[in-house]
Formats: sequence, structure tokens, C-alpha cells
Amino acid sequence: MSEQQNRDALERFLLLFERGDLDAATDLLHDDYVEEYPQSGERIRGKQNWLSIVKTYPSLPKMINYTIEVSGELCVLEATLEYDSNRVYVCEIFEVQDGTLKRAREYFGEPFEAPEWRAQWVERM
Repeated sequence: MSEQQNRDALERFLLLFERGDLDAATDLLHDDYVEEYPQSGERIRGKQNWLSIVKTYPSLPKMINYTIEVSGELCVLEATLEYDSNRVYVCEIFEVQDGTLKRAREYFGEPFEAPEWRAQWVERM
């Protein structure tokens, strides 16, 4: 599939997830879907396990903004999420196969104050 088709598959998934249409979002996952959270040491195997987790999640996040970079079957999503009123930055690496998301690895980080000692060398964003 083309890079544009891979981008479209990921964007459709994100739109359905954001709308709360989790069953339809699951249709865009590969039958052998795997999602990993290295920071907590967790691996989710299979569409049904993923669906069970997101359906029982206490409060799904709202996506504030995101960017997607695509190279072949690899998509990188950088996003700002809001859980209740807490912001979290996420980087997700997706492998797309035949128009479905086959694998994801997600890294989460909370914002922190920049130390003053390096202010002379950086730009504030």
C-alpha cells in the first residue's frame, strides 16, 4: 500500500477512537495486532484484548493535537493527550500492513519544567 493509504488508515483509526466508536476502530486493527508500552512493561496481544482494555479504561484521553510522519509501512504519531485535566505527550510507532494497524509501541511523558541552567542554549516552545 502507498504511504498515503497508510496515513489514511491511521487517521481513520484516530478519528474513530476520538469519536468513541471503538468497535469500528477495532476493525482497522490487524488480526494479529500487538501493542506495547515499554515504560510499564506491558504487551497487548490481539484485537479483542485491546478492545476490552479501551472499553474498561476509566477515562479515555482527548487528543489535543497530533502530527503523523510516514515512511513506507512505518507511521510515527506524536500527540498531546489530555486525561481529565492532565496533559501527557505521547509518541506512538505503528506498523501498517494491508491497510490495518499491525503493531504499535507507545511512549508517554508528562510535561516538566525546564531547568534554568540551560536557558541560554535553548528556545522555549
